[in-house]
Amino acid sequence: MQGYPPGTIRSEVVPKLVDTSIRVISQEPLAGAIPTAQVLHLAEVLDRAGFAYLEVSGGGTFDAAVRRGVESPWERIRAIKARTKTPLALAIRGRFLVGNRPLPDELVRRFVLCAAQSGITVFRLHDPLNDVENLRVAAAAVHEAGGELEAGLLYGSNRHEALIEAARRLPELKPVRILLDDPAGLLQPHRAGQLVKELGEVSGLPVGLYAQGAGRNGLSVAIEAARAGADLVGSAIYPVALAGSRVTGESAAEAFAGIGADSGVDIDVLWEAAELVDEFIGDTTVAPLSPRIAVRSARLRIPVGVVAAIDTQLRARDERSRLDEVLSEVERVRAEVGSPPLAAPIGTIVASQALVNVLSASRYSTIVDELQELVSGRYGKTPGPIDPALTRAVEHLDAHDAGPEEVDFEAIRREAEGLAASEEELLLLALFGSDAEALLRSIRERAGGFETLGAQGVDQGRADRIRSVVDIVQETGVGEITIEEDGTRISVRRTVSSGAAAPVAIPADAAAELDAPVSAPRPSGFVRIESPMVGTFYRSPQPGEPPFVEEGEAVSPGQTLCILEAMKLMNEVKAEVGGIVRAIHVQNAEPVEYGRLLFEIEPVSGPPSL
Repeated sequence: MQGYPPGTIRSEVVPKLVDTSIRVISQEPLAGAIPTAQVLHLAEVLDRAGFAYLEVSGGGTFDAAVRRGVESPWERIRAIKARTKTPLALAIRGRFLVGNRPLPDELVRRFVLCAAQSGITVFRLHDPLNDVENLRVAAAAVHEAGGELEAGLLYGSNRHEALIEAARRLPELKPVRILLDDPAGLLQPHRAGQLVKELGEVSGLPVGLYAQGAGRNGLSVAIEAARAGADLVGSAIYPVALAGSRVTGESAAEAFAGIGADSGVDIDVLWEAAELVDEFIGDTTVAPLSPRIAVRSARLRIPVGVVAAIDTQLRARDERSRLDEVLSEVERVRAEVGSPPLAAPIGTIVASQALVNVLSASRYSTIVDELQELVSGRYGKTPGPIDPALTRAVEHLDAHDAGPEEVDFEAIRREAEGLAASEEELLLLALFGSDAEALLRSIRERAGGFETLGAQGVDQGRADRIRSVVDIVQETGVGEITIEEDGTRISVRRTVSSGAAAPVAIPADAAAELDAPVSAPRPSGFVRIESPMVGTFYRSPQPGEPPFVEEGEAVSPGQTLCILEAMKLMNEVKAEVGGIVRAIHVQNAEPVEYGRLLFEIEPVSGPPSL
């Protein structure tokens, strides 16, 4: 898309909508609430809606996937790509990538190239300090990969001139557009319209908007941005938007059409997607927000997440009455470190120092390591000047030199021999260390996907033929193919729920047992939990760990009962009701067919006794 000359404003722009639902439900606090099979189904539904692109991953997504230790975030991107035609997007923090620390150039480049190979075509980059220099390496890698670059600017600093100067420099990176990003929900509607116009004027680029906001403020911001010429607006389907204070796609599409700027998004498809998600999170209260926190956030213009985190820390120390004192110190610390936006990870750093200053009753007698690195320039250039006294204090502490620590890929490769099987898995180790080791070890020990074939007695030649059969199912849409050879029967079936083809190798003499009807339901009204897909049944999150549940145990609605694996994707099966587990019908690591009876649960009236 071409930019337009500086000094002119497009007055008849029809904004397109972007959907962020899959990214939001794949990070905390929603991570794991919806089984992977249903996430893939959701992607197929959203693919029909008419979005400009689907933002399916980002920092919170990678962090949640690795720390939960269930499934590789790269595998999920590829699985979604295989089921959709709409371009897929990834949100990354410049040279911070998907973490909270700046990283060396080569790691940034490799990460972007791996993301492109996995199916990402749109990269939404931003830097926590709005330092354009921190985006250069990632931007160059996006262009090298043939991707589309969206350059983000974070709203939230009181240094307006720094924001405008960054917008003036962003065209050097050759982005498709500038995205005004308000992750803290601080932007007011009138200000949104002003900024869209001003950013467009100084950059000569189209301007889009990503906004949050309690109640309908986010929608109001989006409408004013659209009136001012914004050509792209981020959104999420209704239940996800409500859980994460996002702009609702259904409301935005209807509102834009009402002002003569129809986005082309099919609202009926969005409601279909909303119903799918509602089945899993409709009764869940996600991150409840008290008025006490919300009011202080709005009045002081501090992100609600920062206020809530400080309140939690004070509660733990029985110091809750000092919340206002710490919030005042947050503003003071922020001014002293150059007035940066308080988005991740900077908001956490500033809040941590403010807590230390207040609770120790002595300002900067202790300086947290991350604040030292911020002041010393390791994180980049702040929007405003840093207080000279603070700079001297940090220099006296002999803080780390500016610049990211180098990563020895060859050392990681040697140490990861037998654990990491690809470049992308090496990147997970470089980014997440021991947490990634646990995830990769879990994947290896579960013997996922095709790697299970050897364990099932399938030689290499036969494994290659199985791969060919899977390719036929995936490429042609055939529902099921069965091959029987030398005492082994291979069934490859495409399931309706996940769209994934999962190979299962079964000795011929055992086929009759596996294909036999499952045990009849007991006459006592037990709830049957059946397999929603073809896959492998695992009772515990990782080998060697205790099972999720045992017979006779009480479970709550939504509690994880087991994991079903198909093609390296891990699907958590959850209890539909509260009650007592009366029977477990499958052995650990046993292949299961669609509809196979897994558990029987005796419902109880009221919450089960734990």
